[in-house]
Amino acid sequence: MNRPDQPRIRRALLLAAAAAATAPISGCANDSSTPTPPPASSSRQAEVAERGASVMPFDLDRTTHQFSKTDTGGVQTVVADDPQDATQITLIRQHLTAEVDRFRRGDFTDPARIHGNQMPGLETLRAHGGRITIDYTTTPDGGRVTYTTSDAELRDALHHWFDAQVSDHGQHATR
Repeated sequence: MNRPDQPRIRRALLLAAAAAATAPISGCANDSSTPTPPPASSSRQAEVAERGASVMPFDLDRTTHQFSKTDTGGVQTVVADDPQDATQITLIRQHLTAEVDRFRRGDFTDPARIHGNQMPGLETLRAHGGRITIDYTTTPDGGRVTYTTSDAELRDALHHWFDAQVSDHGQHATR
């Protein structure tokens, strides 16, 4: 029997498992030097969702973003809420593959289109000049992008960038 709430329950369990799995490597997840901002207003979140629909090909209501900070950068995971939703999984993978290629070149145009050019961390990330290693991996239900750097300024920029995304995406994103 497939209950309507099963994808949401599965998403919550997956996110909890992912958080537990990254906890040992993310000692700075609650780094006091980068306080967690409050969630954006509901009107801001609605604007971001509307702009996001023009940039991200997958359905935000059928997917979840997770942003986990690490001591060397962070991990961004995007998954389909329904692990059988092949369409969303394919769209996630295509989007993340293209974004990784752009991010490696310092092209953060898409996040700027969604969140604005004043997005925290964005200016520093654009100037990374190859000092961030950005790797993509498929997951059974989507994809994962890992950002790694030994540069403290870039790590902090990534953390601010992650915080802004979680705040702006509201129910569509988690830590």
